[in-house]
Amino acid sequence: MSAPLYVQIRRELEARIRSGDLAAGARLPTEMDLSAEYGVSRATAQRVLNDLAEAGLAIRRRRHGTFVADVRRQINLLGFVTPEVAAKGTPGRHEVVSARIVRAADAVLALPGAAADTAVVELVRRKLDVREEPQSVERHVVLFAAAPDLLNEDLEDLVTLPYLRRTGVPVDSIRLYLDPVSLDEYDAALLHSEVGTPALMRRRELRTDDASAVEVVTTLVRPGTAEFFLELPVPAP
Repeated sequence: MSAPLYVQIRRELEARIRSGDLAAGARLPTEMDLSAEYGVSRATAQRVLNDLAEAGLAIRRRRHGTFVADVRRQINLLGFVTPEVAAKGTPGRHEVVSARIVRAADAVLALPGAAADTAVVELVRRKLDVREEPQSVERHVVLFAAAPDLLNEDLEDLVTLPYLRRTGVPVDSIRLYLDPVSLDEYDAALLHSEVGTPALMRRRELRTDDASAVEVVTTLVRPGTAEFFLELPVPAP
């Protein structure tokens, strides 16, 4: 199954950034340019550019255009718990490290509330940015009963939240934890970093309407590749 058209266009722009054809500071095609070149709607072209901006790969300046950003990403922590953002994924590609069905007791992460013998789907992936540099290591543990066919999906492109919703899982809330950690030898090798380097790990739980957890996922971000911030609207006086 081919990727949606906006994803295909986004990947083409990512490839141009990766090759150096579009360097940091370069102007990206406008929404009108993309619409004309690919025969898509203005809304689709806008989504492509917005996705690149949300991933920290582009900077959108009103009345000036959209430009390739520096490699260092700006990440709004509120995006981790915003379903619309969590459902999009980010530019770049996933490299599947391992994928299997195991007992909850043997999984790489503890799924809250799951008994030791409960079957879970375990997925470990490394996220690469558009320059093919390691960006993060993701570890997913999903309740098998909620997603028995998950391993039949395209695991390189899979975004779990929309998948679970599409298959009828009543995801009701997202719980987020932020944990400071030090890289062990295994993760340091995956992230091309030094053992013991301080790093930030995001831990997210998806819960159903009865408050039970159907997925826990950790994302270990490569040190030095992102800046984290919180941005809130200021209420009118």
